[in-house]
Amino acid sequence: QAQFAESGGGLVQAGGSLRLSCTTSGSIFNIHTMGWYRQVPGKTRELVAVIDSDGARTTKYSGAVEGRFTISRDNAQKTVYLQMNSLKPEDTAVYYCNRATSIAAATNPDYVLDYWSKGTLVTVSS
Repeated sequence: QAQFAESGGGLVQAGGSLRLSCTTSGSIFNIHTMGWYRQVPGKTRELVAVIDSDGARTTKYSGAVEGRFTISRDNAQKTVYLQMNSLKPEDTAVYYCNRATSIAAATNPDYVLDYWSKGTLVTVSS
C-alpha cells in the first residue's frame, strides 16, 4: 500500500488558479497510472484527471474540467500535479490522488489501488 500526501489547496476567487501536488511514499510510483479525484460532501467521489505511466504521458480529463485543468507527473520526485485554471465555484471539493492499473480502471474511484488519504480542500468563491 502506498500513502499519499496532497497539498496546495486553499481559498481562491472564481477565475483564479491553484496548483495541487501529490507526493507518495510508494517505491513503484513510476509504473502506475495516477489520478486526481474530488468529492463534495454528500456526493460520490469522481475522477478529475488521470495520467498514465507510459512515455507519452497519456492523459484523460472529466468533461467538467477539460481545457481548464492540466495533470502532470515527475517520476523522479514521485509527485503528480494538478494545475487548475479558470476555477469555478462548482470546483469546490476535497481533492485526492490515488493509483490505478490503467486509465480505464482509474475512471472508477472504486478501482484505485490504495486507501484514500485526507486530501486537500479547494474552495472557490463566487
